[in-house]
Parts: sequence; C-alpha cells; structure tokens
Amino acid sequence: MNFVNRHFPDRELADRIGPLLPAARQHKWPLRYDAVEHVAVCADIATILVGGVVSTFLFQARNGRAAAELSDMIGLALLTAACLVCLLKTQGLYRPVELLVLRNQISAVCMAWASLLIFLWAVSGLDVRPGPPLEAALVFGVVALGLLMAERWAVKALLGRGLSGRKFANTNIVLISDQPPSKNVGLSETLSMHGYCIKGRFSLPPLGLGPACRKRLRTRVIDYIRNCQLDQVVVEADPERWPELRAFVAELRVLPFPIMFVPVGTTSELLRHPTRRLGSAVCVELQRGPLTPLQCATKRVIDLIGGSLALVMLAPLLALAAIAIKLDSPGPVFFRQQRCGFNGRSFLIRKFRTMHVLEDGPVILQANHMDQRVTRVGRWLRRTSVDELPQLLNVLDGSMSLIGPRPHALAHDGKFDKLVRNYALRRRVKPGLTGWAQVHGCRGPTPTAVIVETRVQYDLWYIDNWSLRLDLAILLRTPLEVLRARNAY
Repeated sequence: MNFVNRHFPDRELADRIGPLLPAARQHKWPLRYDAVEHVAVCADIATILVGGVVSTFLFQARNGRAAAELSDMIGLALLTAACLVCLLKTQGLYRPVELLVLRNQISAVCMAWASLLIFLWAVSGLDVRPGPPLEAALVFGVVALGLLMAERWAVKALLGRGLSGRKFANTNIVLISDQPPSKNVGLSETLSMHGYCIKGRFSLPPLGLGPACRKRLRTRVIDYIRNCQLDQVVVEADPERWPELRAFVAELRVLPFPIMFVPVGTTSELLRHPTRRLGSAVCVELQRGPLTPLQCATKRVIDLIGGSLALVMLAPLLALAAIAIKLDSPGPVFFRQQRCGFNGRSFLIRKFRTMHVLEDGPVILQANHMDQRVTRVGRWLRRTSVDELPQLLNVLDGSMSLIGPRPHALAHDGKFDKLVRNYALRRRVKPGLTGWAQVHGCRGPTPTAVIVETRVQYDLWYIDNWSLRLDLAILLRTPLEVLRARNAY
C-alpha cells in the first residue's frame, strides 16, 4: 500500500503543451506515461554512445588513423553517460514536466556536460599537449553534446505530441473519490491526457456515517476489482478525513495493486511541497533557498576565478587610480563603509575614495548631480565606475559576488525596507559588483520609493530566474552600460 502525492501525474503538464485534440480514439503508443523518465535516461545513454562511435570514425577519417581503440572510446562514453545521468537525475531533470521545458533542459545539459568532461579529463590524466588523444576527446565532447541537444528537442516534441494526442498506453485504474462529479472533470481530463483509463468510479460516504457504510463500499470495490483488468487504485479525498481514509485503505490490502492518494482541499497545498528528512522525522519544505548547494558552489568558484583574473588584468588601472587619488586631494585611497549583505549581515565594502568626506553613520547623504563633496578625480572615477573595482576584494573574501543585487548603506537599507514591500527578499543572495538592475540603467541615487521599487523588482526577478547563462549575460552587458554612463555621478 502506497500513500503518495507526487507519484501521481503532475498536473502542471497540462500548462506545458498546446490545446488538446478531440477525444477521439487514436492509435496508442506501446509506452505508458510512468515509463517516460526511464526512456529518457536510456535515450541519453544511447545518444552518448553513438556520439563516441561517430567521433571515433570522424577522427579516423580526418587523420587517416584512430587516436584510440573503439572500445576505449566506448568506455569513456559509458563513463560520461553514467555520470551525466546521475547528475541530471539528482536535479529532477528527467521528470516529464521538466522534459517539456526545452530551454532549461539545454542550459542544464550544456553546463553539466562541460563540467563533467573537464572533471573527467582532469582526473584521468589525459595529456594536455596538442595530440591525437586530446583532439579525439574534444571531437567526442562536441559531437555528443550536439547529439544530446537534438535528442532533447526530439524528446520534447514526442512528449508533447503524446500528451496532446493522448497516445500513451492505457493504465487502467479505479477512482474512489469524495468529490461530487461536477468537481471531478478536471481530474478526469488530466487522467485521460496521461493515458489513465478510469474503469470504475466509487464515491466515498460522507463523514460520520460509521464503519458499516465504509465496509459496504469496501465490499463493492473489492468485488468489482477482482472481475476486471486493473493496474492501480486512485483515492481522491480531503486529507482532513485521514483517520477514516487510513482505516478504509487498510481494508483494501487484500488487493495486489498500488494505491495512490490524490489530496484535495486546503490541506492539499501543504502536500504539494517537497519533503525532506530531519533524522527520523519527515518535514515539508515550505520555501526553497534561491540557489541549491551545487549552484552556490559553482557561483563561488566563478567568483574566485573571475575576481582573481579581473584583479590581475586591471592591476595597472587600479594603480593609476590610486596614484591619481593621492595627488588630487588629501585623505586615504580607499573608502570603507558598512553595507547590508547576505541574510541582512553587515560587511565593510571597499571603494576608491571619490569625496572629500568619509560618511559612514546613521545619516548618509547620497551623491547627486554636481555634488560639491566629489573630488575632481572622484567625478571621473564615479562616471566610469572605476571606483567600484576594489570591491573585487570583497568578492574574493566572500562577502560579495560578481553578480547580484547592489548593496546599500545600512542607513539607507533600513529606510528602503520600510518604503518598499518585499525589499528584504533581495538579501536571500549575496550582493554583487553588478546586477540585473544595473544593466537596465538603475544606477545613481534613489530619491523616491518608485525608483527603489523598480530596482527591487529587477533584483527579485534575477533571484527567481538565476542561471549561469544569465550571470554571463549581465557580465557582458555591464561594460556597455558603463560606457552609456546613465545616472552615473
């Protein structure tokens, strides 16, 4: 006996495909909806193996000789296929509802494939000098990735066609529900679309009628099921009547079929969240973090590599800026100020000094056009955003990231939190050197609540839609935005 809510077909699939075809009898595929995930896994493995064979023959045709035995290439293909399947499966990317989102599939597969090949080649000790082994491996990586992209497109097209045309092989079920027939239309449509054929319907008795009525229903259900071909039993009911449901399903244990539970009502919203284990206790994850541990680790590695390279490449410019600040006005080269960062924790941000004053208290006046506090060199530094480059040190020490919401001074942060709803949500990720709001021109002072709210909306969109591709796009757009110098003073 199984009481689960996620095993049942995901109703979100109905929103991923086009309008349904007329409910006419059509040729069914010899494949059930429940087997889609296993077929997708096998398709990935077969595609990578084909990529290994094709890349071997391509290399041999180009060079007149094979870089390695075909069996060696197949071994490498099997290893990478096994690792890729495990990696994607842990992220739930083989679920049918995920296979229908081609854009997410392509980005996830590309990132996983590139990371996997780099890791495998590093630990395998392949010769990094130019030569046949490395060239053959590169050919395999490119060919297999191209085939994976084509396969993902084909899987998405076939899955959408199977759902919209109701082509999946029938899974015969009996539906036992406490809902009136008028409310059962949506569930019946979803079941039909996913290949579930309702062979019989039974209504649960109203609450309070006692065990006698329940036993009569149990007898009817068992007698019916024993005289028909069946695969599953589906119980649709309000979880609030769980004690009665538990007793009823316990009486159905004599049936050799899985029993699925579809929750309805207000309590069902809780069961739609993923579950976790805290020791022996089962808990419901009401809110996920914006980034998974793997994504956080990936972003941190990029920050360390990107920040280090940027510091090395920009070292001459940073030295010239420091000398210009010293020659232009008295005072330190760097300006440090308390800012609000990840999870509301304060940290010291580093900037080149651009003013005659060093404000860092409960009252801080934002810079404005033709501000007399700004030095001559400081005006140029602010306009070109060179004054922000010392924050690469914050990126390296982990208090900031290359990409993220821009941090505000503590005095301003508390004020904005009261002015703008959901302002605190932007603290769920590390603040960044640049961000989605900045490449859309949201720079400079924030004199009104409307301006602050606009920035917050950009920041929250970035957090909810984060991807490595989005970070790369922001990095590429940032120099163009600096050249435009919108609201920079």
